[in-house]
Amino acid sequence: WFPIGCPDRAYVVHVTVSSTLDHVAAEEFVSLTTFRRDGSPVAVPVWIARDGDALVVSTPASTGKVKRLRRDPRVELRPCSRRGRVREGAEPVTGLAAVVQPEPHDLAALQQKYGWQYRIGTVVERLVRVRRERVILRITLTEPAP
Repeated sequence: WFPIGCPDRAYVVHVTVSSTLDHVAAEEFVSLTTFRRDGSPVAVPVWIARDGDALVVSTPASTGKVKRLRRDPRVELRPCSRRGRVREGAEPVTGLAAVVQPEPHDLAALQQKYGWQYRIGTVVERLVRVRRERVILRITLTEPAP
């Protein structure tokens, strides 16, 4: 919890991992930061959805973020634009990501949230690229955002 409000009146807001999951999952795009071997951050914009007590991201298995996460599962999440521009003052939410095989419920969460955009994206990917294996990044939060 933390106090908010004007100086003469303070309110206490209790922030839980569950409320933070809802907050992050409500964003259209999230900047997902993974870490190189030397510790330097690499951020990319992703679609994200809530699936139970975790957040899910679908990505090709051969991407750099997957390679980095297999070595270091730490992630940071921040709201961002479609092009990855992080909003000024956006506080990071930290978590751990597991690289897993896609399950129907993971894909359903993304499809339900993004609807026609998700369906068009998957069709275009099949038409434009050689079919690439996809994985799910299953992210569990390590601490709620302030």
